[in-house]
Amino acid sequence: MYLPGGRPPAPGRLFRNPALAATWRRLLAEADAAGGGRERRIDAARRAWREGFVAEALVRAAARPTLDSSGERHAAPLTGDDLAGFRARYEDPVTYDWNGWTVCKAGPWSQGPVLLQQLALLNGGLPEYGTADYVHTLIEGGKLAMADREAWYGDASDVPLHGHHGLLSDDYNAARRKLIDDTASYELRPGSPSGRDPRLPRHVLEGAAVPDVPLLLAGAGEPTVTTGDEPPVGPDGVTRGDTCHLDVVDRWGNMISATPSGGWLQSNPVVPELGFPLGTRLQMTWLEPGLPNSLTPGRRPRTTLTPSLALRGGEPVLAFGTPGGDQQDQWQLHFFLGVALRPRWRGGPDLQGAIDAPNWHQDSFPGSFHPRTMRPGSVTVEERIGGSVVEELRRRGHDVTVGPPWSEGRLCAVARDPETGVLAAAANPRGMQGYAVGR
Repeated sequence: MYLPGGRPPAPGRLFRNPALAATWRRLLAEADAAGGGRERRIDAARRAWREGFVAEALVRAAARPTLDSSGERHAAPLTGDDLAGFRARYEDPVTYDWNGWTVCKAGPWSQGPVLLQQLALLNGGLPEYGTADYVHTLIEGGKLAMADREAWYGDASDVPLHGHHGLLSDDYNAARRKLIDDTASYELRPGSPSGRDPRLPRHVLEGAAVPDVPLLLAGAGEPTVTTGDEPPVGPDGVTRGDTCHLDVVDRWGNMISATPSGGWLQSNPVVPELGFPLGTRLQMTWLEPGLPNSLTPGRRPRTTLTPSLALRGGEPVLAFGTPGGDQQDQWQLHFFLGVALRPRWRGGPDLQGAIDAPNWHQDSFPGSFHPRTMRPGSVTVEERIGGSVVEELRRRGHDVTVGPPWSEGRLCAVARDPETGVLAAAANPRGMQGYAVGR
């Protein structure tokens, strides 16, 4: 599909995907055949997707053994009932009020509440923006929040976010805050919200190697072997492909923040009859039973995708996000604080300054993607953060890797001043793939 004639399309050459075009046309035809108003036609198209010709083609593709990262061919455990039984739905966001802002995130089936937990840990005070003490505080708070993600987050109704001593409660985070001192932690330290015992994967508890398990991917044809990885930004600033993110605001204040991802071209074959690949996010579940993110019928995998919205006085003001797997809510926290702590609201906030500020990430927790590596104490910083900050972080025990000056973060954002109606947008200069456009 993507290499016609066995090679990438040349610049200026017309690229065709007839199967995908036929899929859209047939969906429209089946919707029109249902008659009635717009909503009835939309319902008909969704039925065709879940139960009709699209579902039938997906199940046929899943039944074909496909090469995966084990080096062998496996069929995918996808049935017609799986597709027919799923319904997209509206969900209330998880929110947290901080310093006059209300930050909105997706629920714990994503990693979204990680950002909120990091904010809750900062209620005890925040050092001066950009100093070594500031960076250290955010790194250590991020370790605690990510440890809780690993022990508690999943697509379930019993994730203890709220209530007395819940993950976002003041008393829980006051106790967690006491774990942060002047030295770098090398431990994975999940908490016990509401007195419950945390649940961690066996290989984490035993310190053993990550089990080598095959990834089950649906599709057909002759794909390349997949690593099952959402490639992170390495210390050299090089990426091998990634998610995408977009934010939109209009003159009325409607905002969208979206991080669409899940069908990477290098990770899953195209379904020949339909012209698109299946998503690959099921790889993020654990095959060990009894964990919050264990592979479970009817449950979504816990995803790293974590778009953000922020309000002031109940009015939507800011939409932002980034690609980057496990780094997303680490990069977003520093960006949000750059906006919230250094505002410039006459003519809009300094979105570009907050995006451009030197960023970092840490890997002191099991990664969400195979082989789920963990580097206790590690911190990767941009060279622009400054030698004095790097020296102080190392003095405090952090295992610091200094990357290129523009290597951490893929953020973009939009904003609207509710008083003036002025719109603002900014895009990431790293990677040369970010754009801010107004009309």
